Amino acid sequence: MAAITALMEIFKPGDHIIIDEDLYGGSIRLFHSINVKNGLTFTSVDLSSVDVEDYIQDNTKAIYAETPTNPMMRVSDLEELSKKAKKHELLLIVDNTFLSPYFQNPLKLGADIVVHSGTKYLGGHNDTLAGFLITNREDIQEQLRFIIKTTGATLAPMDSWLILRGIKTLGVRMDRAQENALKIAHFLEKQEYVTRVLYPGLESHPGYELMKKQARGFGSILTFEVDSKERAYHILENVKLIQFAESLGGTETLITYPITQTHADLSREELDRNGITDRILRLSVGIEGAEDLIADLEAVLK
Repeated sequence: MAAITALMEIFKPGDHIIIDEDLYGGSIRLFHSINVKNGLTFTSVDLSSVDVEDYIQDNTKAIYAETPTNPMMRVSDLEELSKKAKKHELLLIVDNTFLSPYFQNPLKLGADIVVHSGTKYLGGHNDTLAGFLITNREDIQEQLRFIIKTTGATLAPMDSWLILRGIKTLGVRMDRAQENALKIAHFLEKQEYVTRVLYPGLESHPGYELMKKQARGFGSILTFEVDSKERAYHILENVKLIQFAESLGGTETLITYPITQTHADLSREELDRNGITDRILRLSVGIEGAEDLIADLEAVLK
């Protein structure tokens, strides 16, 4: 979050930013609770389905997207967003944490700034806290360098080393975790008590073709919905190999309950608008044996 906090310092009071309505809860909390105090304004829209130009105001300065989104796995067309951002002289900022640079490169698709939580796939072992801002524009780079140097949002040497260590195995981990995620998604689709599976690697996902066009993979995060809150609780309390925890991108498979964890600070209206109910669960699939993970889920879904 320190990286996004530093990024917001390139804007000034009165600036307006269009943001994806389905974002990591920490980002929403920062924008709506902290940045608004500094005079920034935000409009939340579903960037995967609306025409962003309908929401551009005279004071709009940027579009902030996640794709796929957290936790509802919506997929936005980054090249199309880039064209519209450039047409109106706006910055396009993309949080690429879910796919990592291994699967998707937003700068090549026209983004101006890319955000990564290094805590997740780049570190890959749930043992460090880090964030990164990447740009191919020298003017933005100079702005960010000054802000970060001045505010002190810098990594400690040990955290830097842990990230460098993690990057060495990024490709191997991403490939294995994605392979597992697809197997689990297919398994969940067949379960009686699972009412919805949201994973862009499934041909049934509305963003499947777009993902094939703009990314080299689908990632290893999937969200699924069960038939009741009680069943969601039962799953969370009884999984064995899968760990009930709030994070993602590590070697271990984690299951998260967005409504009380990552998105607990959202209003009821925001939760309802995004479809985040008490029946929604998010899986960050790791690199364990897929058969073992499926057996764990099968046991709690009987």
